[in-house]
Amino acid sequence: MIIAFVFAAVMNVGSYWFSDKIVLALYRAKPLEEEHEIYGLVREIAQRARMPFPRLYRIPSYAPNAFATGRNPAHGVVVVSDGLLRILNKEELKGVLAHEMSHIKNRDTLISAIAATIASCIVMLASMARWAAIFGGMGGRRDDDRHGGALGFLFMAILAPLAASLIQMAISRSREFQADANGAQFAGGASGLMSALRKIDAAAHQMPLEGATPATAHLFIINPLTGGSFLQLFSTHPPIEQRIERLKNFRAYV
Repeated sequence: MIIAFVFAAVMNVGSYWFSDKIVLALYRAKPLEEEHEIYGLVREIAQRARMPFPRLYRIPSYAPNAFATGRNPAHGVVVVSDGLLRILNKEELKGVLAHEMSHIKNRDTLISAIAATIASCIVMLASMARWAAIFGGMGGRRDDDRHGGALGFLFMAILAPLAASLIQMAISRSREFQADANGAQFAGGASGLMSALRKIDAAAHQMPLEGATPATAHLFIINPLTGGSFLQLFSTHPPIEQRIERLKNFRAYV
């Protein structure tokens, strides 16, 4: 257990600490020009949210999407695609930026790293348990009991990582709901974010983001691989209909 935890912690803490550099390099992100209108929107959101101004980057892709990363608010990074800048109006763009900045303020990169560490540890333990059940349950006296225990051990070793993955996905979905709510608050209303979610989701079904990987899909405002079409339990994002419905309810309190 200690060995599994140390390996999982080293891998995921390293990914967390260098999250901005890793993801920016993966998607070939470039700094956004300072004269772009986004800077004014981000400055307004940062003042309303009482958080540091994040670094702004763009990725060369026609698929509209955005994500945030960085180990804490002082190292926050917001990344938008060229496609997002092309199809969203100012109010919609403000809603998306507020959503991503709420991820930074809520330290969701840290939360994801903790969940990933625990899940990785369970997966490693399960792998060890499978080999122990295969090789440790054979031979010796009371073969029936030993084989029965080995099969049960093997069964649990298979279910444990599945349960860990489900919990990790549930945490990711809950953070998206929270980012939507905080984003609507920071933007001064939910209508822009709702409209943006509809547009991005529709485009994601037709145009998956080039180079997107399952390991980074949870970062984006909309799943860049499927547009949220996976079975809900195994998705990093809640169904778009649920997100919009919650935002509709939020409007009454803005």
